[in-house]
This record gives sequence, C-alpha cells and structure tokens, in this order.
Amino acid sequence: MRNEKTLKLKAQSSKLKAHANNVALPHTIFSMPFALASAFMAADGHPDVLTVVLILVAITSARWAAIAIDNLADLKYDKLQPRLSYRAMVKGEISKSEALLFILLCLIILVVTVAQLPPICLKLLPVAAVPFIIYPFTKRFTAWCHLFLGLAIAMAPAGAWVAITEKISLPMIILCVAVALWIGAFDAVYGAQDEQFDKSQRLHSLATKFGAAGALRIAKILHVISIACFIIVGAMLGLGELYFVGVAIAAVALIYQHSIVKAGDYREVTQAYFMRNGIVSIAIFIFTWLSYE
Repeated sequence: MRNEKTLKLKAQSSKLKAHANNVALPHTIFSMPFALASAFMAADGHPDVLTVVLILVAITSARWAAIAIDNLADLKYDKLQPRLSYRAMVKGEISKSEALLFILLCLIILVVTVAQLPPICLKLLPVAAVPFIIYPFTKRFTAWCHLFLGLAIAMAPAGAWVAITEKISLPMIILCVAVALWIGAFDAVYGAQDEQFDKSQRLHSLATKFGAAGALRIAKILHVISIACFIIVGAMLGLGELYFVGVAIAAVALIYQHSIVKAGDYREVTQAYFMRNGIVSIAIFIFTWLSYE
C-alpha cells in the first residue's frame, strides 16, 4: 500500500512538473511585474491588497491558458523543431485532452476571479482575451505576429489599471504600448533564429519577411519606442526620479541584449538570454514602487 501511494504521488508530482514546463512557469516574470507596476501607478502608490491579489490570480490563470493554447496550436510544428524537444507536449508528457482540460480550468478560474473585480473588468474580459487566443494562429498569415504576442502580454497591465480605476485612460494606453513593443520586439529577436525553419513550414515572422538582419533592426527600433513610452508614462504621472532610474536600467539591459546577438549567430540566445529580459519588467516595477515611498 505504501509503495502504491508513493508511486501515485510521484506520478502526480511528475504531471505537475510537466504542466509547469508546458506553461513555462518562470516566464511569469515577463507579465507579473508590469501588472504590479500598473496597479501602483493607477492607485497613486497605494493599491488595495485584495484587489492586487485578485489581479495576480486573474493574470496568472490567463497567462497559463494562453501558453497552453499556444503550445497546443503549434504542437505539429514544435515536434519538428529540435530546440523545442524539451517541451512537455512534444515529449508526450501531457496529452492533448489533458492540455484542453487544463486550459478550461484556467479559463474558469480567470472568469470567476475577474467577476470579483469591478463590473467593467468582466465586461472587458472578452476584449482582453482575444489577443492571447488568436496569437498562436497569427504566424500563419502575418509577419507582425510578434506584436500580437506583445498585445496579449500588455493586457496584464491594462487589466490591472482598469481593476483599480474602473476606466481606460491615456497613461494606461501608453504603458500598454510600451509593454507590447518591448515583448514583441524581443519575440522578433528570439524568432530570428527560426528563419529557415519558419520558411520551410510556410510560417510568418519578421525574419521570414525582412531577413534576420532586418528583423533585428526592426526590434531595435521598437525597443527604442518602448523605452520612450515608459518615459512618457512617468512624465504624465509625475513619477519621481527613481522611476526613471528603473527605465534607465531597462534601457541598458536592452542595449546589452541587442549587442550580443547578430544575424546568423545565435549562440547567446539561450535560456539565460531569454530570462535576462525580465530585468526590464522587474526594474520598472521595483523603481515604480520605490518612487512612491
């Protein structure tokens, strides 16, 4: 009996690890800090704790559903891509039916959580859900698919702002543009290494349309605009000097990331490279928070 329980627990633990792999759990670092920064900005530095908790639960469940949808939609391509052989669905650790059940559970949690926030949040939820539902399919028809991913991620700070203020405002829009361009440009850089694979599968990206070098140049321009938008948000909200220190740190991080990647040479595009982009969101959140202290 004891051995059976042990085996059952190991199997459950293995399945949980597989789902954590499938939703890229560490990558929560990209959306969560911006949602928190947005909540602080919207509440003038003093967001309600319960509201923040609800926001974080909603964003986490939405993000998990979005990534599971993406992995499910792209499974046939991921199986052909050697560098994605580690993914749980590619390895067969999670079945399609299990992925669908997981997505359904996440969406239920999302709706129930958002229903606890001001009514406008539930009304706008379908609008916020559209980008992460359609993103996985955009690479079938547009080279600008990266910006759809950026828009999906930008729904995190947008949702946090609306949950706090119950309205849409210009600073919120500019903040969302900044986040969308930041992650969209980064995705274009990361996707440049798949130029030949994407062409072979008739998938679209900035690299397949403009070449890897062109995609990297566009990504640099988008990141410059992103940093400019962060500066504009800080100026509009009258944030203190510390906020702009955070933006400066974010800018330096992006400059460094671009400096180590060249078209045709993707040796530096590792998991560490991927996670290092989290410096941008973490720096802006921490220094936003400190600017109100």
